[in-house]
Amino acid sequence: MPKLKYSTMVQNVVLILGIALTLLACKKKDKVLKEDWLIPREEIKDGGPGKDGIPSVDSPQLVTASSISYLADDDLVIGVKIGNVVRAYPHPILDWHEIINDGIGTDKYSIVYCPLTGTGMSWNRKIDGVTTTFGVSGLLYNSNIIPFDRNSDSNWSQMLLKSVNGDKAGKAVQVNKSLETTWKTWQAMYPQTTVVSTNTGFNRNYENYPYGSYKTNNNLLFSITNSDTRLPKKERVAGVISGGNARVYRFGSFADSITTINDNINGTPLVCVGSEKDNFIMIMTRVTSNGTTLIFEPIQDSLPIVMKDGSGSRWDVMGNAVSGPRMGEQLKFPPSYMGYWFSWAAFYPSVEIYN
Repeated sequence: MPKLKYSTMVQNVVLILGIALTLLACKKKDKVLKEDWLIPREEIKDGGPGKDGIPSVDSPQLVTASSISYLADDDLVIGVKIGNVVRAYPHPILDWHEIINDGIGTDKYSIVYCPLTGTGMSWNRKIDGVTTTFGVSGLLYNSNIIPFDRNSDSNWSQMLLKSVNGDKAGKAVQVNKSLETTWKTWQAMYPQTTVVSTNTGFNRNYENYPYGSYKTNNNLLFSITNSDTRLPKKERVAGVISGGNARVYRFGSFADSITTINDNINGTPLVCVGSEKDNFIMIMTRVTSNGTTLIFEPIQDSLPIVMKDGSGSRWDVMGNAVSGPRMGEQLKFPPSYMGYWFSWAAFYPSVEIYN
């Protein structure tokens, strides 16, 4: 029998090892799917890449806005402001990585984004006193990302805002305030912003959208439990959750100028401030720390200042009173975020549309 060349033997060993690792990964995934879940197991889908197959970006490199060339004015970003520190997390990077683990000072958070449902938000990484990081499990529910936390290995539903499997099952996640808008608007609001660099440690073409025509066509890649034809499937809407119920606001309810909507949901007074032209909607409570319910009206041409109350106090888009008798006060933010209409209808079948 002829002797195998050394290189051939190595290739065979690598092939066998690869097959073994693939079988082990499939066995682990099958085991996870057989465990107890708070969502229907038959509705949990395998997205394909596997656990950490879509790699999160941990401790991202940040650069100044003036040094960025890969972003167009109309590219969407998720903006965070803590104290005087302002950062932007662009969709073109999140489309490839879905999760960015970061922090400002003692505030540790993860930007969790699902390109299939268009939902992005900031999650507190401190759970039961322990700071963790989140990763992409490779599993989906209602076409929506299921992150896992690396400390307890529990799985979380992004749009349900809670753990649905593992040691933390049933625990709610703390959502921090963040704003989704265009790169142009975010820079107009906060010219001092830093932004995530394309030097992520991974070889990705961040100027190329990885899902083809998905944003503009009417097709879904995975099944959902409830379909609602009241709005186009992929219309971007801002939604808020209160008492298990949800309400969404359309950009058509906001003029090209800054517009405020003083509203109530389940007895909670809310103010929605936004602009169709500037491509943002922000939702916050309109009750002060001493229990006073405010009525807001818009302020034009003063970004990031967007509204004022009856006392004449002026408020910015992040819910901070920046001048007037209430200067220094902050409004609270209920669980709210932007997303495609179909995803809101899938997770919250009785969702209301503000008219």
